Amino acid sequence: MKSTADCKNLLECAIHWEATAPDRICMTQPMGGGDTNINTWTWSEMVGEARQIASYLKSLDLAERSCIALCSKNCAYWGMADLAIGMAGHISVPIYPVLTKDIVTYILEHSEARLLFVGKLDPVWDEMKKGVPDGMKVVAFPLAPENEYEQWNDIIARYDPLMEIADCPPDETATIIYTSGSTGKPKGVMISFEAMYKGGKGLNTFVKLHTGDRALSYLPLAHAMERLGQAIGLLSGCEVFYMESLDTFLQDLKRARPTVFASVPRLWLNFQLGVFEKVPPEKIDRLLRIPIISGIVKKKILKQLGLDKVRVASSGSAPIPKEIIDWYRRLGLELLEGYGMTENFAYSHASRPGEVRPGYVGRPCPGVEQKIDQNGEILVKSPCNMKGYYKMPELTAKAFTEDGFLRTGDLGELDEMGRLKITGRIKELFKTSKGEYVAPTPIENRILNHYLVEACYVAGEGFHQPHCVVMLSEAATQEASKGNRHSLENKLAELLEQINGRLPPFEQLSFFAVTKDVWSAENGFLTPTFKIKRKVLEETYSPLAEKWYAMNKPIIWQTA
Repeated sequence: MKSTADCKNLLECAIHWEATAPDRICMTQPMGGGDTNINTWTWSEMVGEARQIASYLKSLDLAERSCIALCSKNCAYWGMADLAIGMAGHISVPIYPVLTKDIVTYILEHSEARLLFVGKLDPVWDEMKKGVPDGMKVVAFPLAPENEYEQWNDIIARYDPLMEIADCPPDETATIIYTSGSTGKPKGVMISFEAMYKGGKGLNTFVKLHTGDRALSYLPLAHAMERLGQAIGLLSGCEVFYMESLDTFLQDLKRARPTVFASVPRLWLNFQLGVFEKVPPEKIDRLLRIPIISGIVKKKILKQLGLDKVRVASSGSAPIPKEIIDWYRRLGLELLEGYGMTENFAYSHASRPGEVRPGYVGRPCPGVEQKIDQNGEILVKSPCNMKGYYKMPELTAKAFTEDGFLRTGDLGELDEMGRLKITGRIKELFKTSKGEYVAPTPIENRILNHYLVEACYVAGEGFHQPHCVVMLSEAATQEASKGNRHSLENKLAELLEQINGRLPPFEQLSFFAVTKDVWSAENGFLTPTFKIKRKVLEETYSPLAEKWYAMNKPIIWQTA
């Protein structure tokens, strides 16, 4: 096998690097204590350890193609366990590390998982483990909370590597990724070995990662977007660094000095705000206008962020404001937006270097077909489209058109270059008492561009105008705690006026309602990828709406 281009799946890619680059470091993992306690694995060590775990799995005599679950924050052991599951001829079932015990139970029982790997889960594991069925076999990673389970290192000490790995036909299910469940129970999305390989290979045709590249894995590996990144890593042979914790994120980023970095709009904004806390934006703007100094300033800012070596930067999950794109572009960093779903392994659309248009998620990825249905819905035929929903044939049938296009549920439009713009979600449309339909997502995205807002939710079914429930950002919360609530209220009123000035009359917001609740994945207001759970928000705030409208104020503070 001369290169990974000759491979048939990601397992073969890992084995290729084991054979051709055995002594090259492929993973770096903080073990607690920052730079004083770091583990690294060469390709030989990493694949060898995965083979040993695979040997253990084979010893259990599980039925062929059994489901094996993974529940951990990102770490090196997650990647090795995932490989081991495939090597042993089984199916991986990732579980987001912030789910409720009821959802944990549902996924484990629905998938009929025969074993569960657990890892970095402090402090949520005490609650999550209540969802693990009695009698289920559990194996703990070295970074797992204190537990009574069988230990990864003990298994490694007992088992020899599995040299003859299981056959992995292209169309066989490699993984079942359960959707985040923003409405109702999560659905198990079946992704084949071929889809995972083709997704990584297709994206790398223009990302062009290679063995000299470095990446930081911190977005949830239970999500298709990060799994696609993992696929590119195995194909390219690049080195992957892992994060120790949110508290050490900047330190971890500076350790990795990634050459490729994928993130979400909120983090790109937080990076910017962190810079502005040290140097006022007006001063930065002035310095960037001076030819001799601008180059030095750009390098210094990016180095402080740990992004000075990045050559490929991307953003996904939600639209990113034009102002943010323009600011990073001035620093020499072009943010490439992308679009995809769990149902197509996040392999759908991506911006190409030099083709970025703010508000658009780029052109179809290689091998992807797109069209807009007569009702405005985006339809996608991707080589990475799911095999279907696990044990849900009726929902699977509804998910596809007769000619094999995936119904995304998103509304969109195309420009003259075929670049896609997401304009809303079909199921999220609501009607005001005036009979006008409102798409909340585009309005929410505009509001989220502001540093005072961490999350928001636009509603107004049956009322004369929509409104927005706002969760303040940390910066806004700090301002309010210092006794500056009046000033904060004025800023929010200005933002409301700005937003309404850009909206047609029927979409203009009656008010901002500032929630006293903190929305998080742990308390069920957000999905594990930090998207709002609209159904939960509706159930929580709809009973308060009539009272809010009656107050007739632009800014309302939730008290009940």
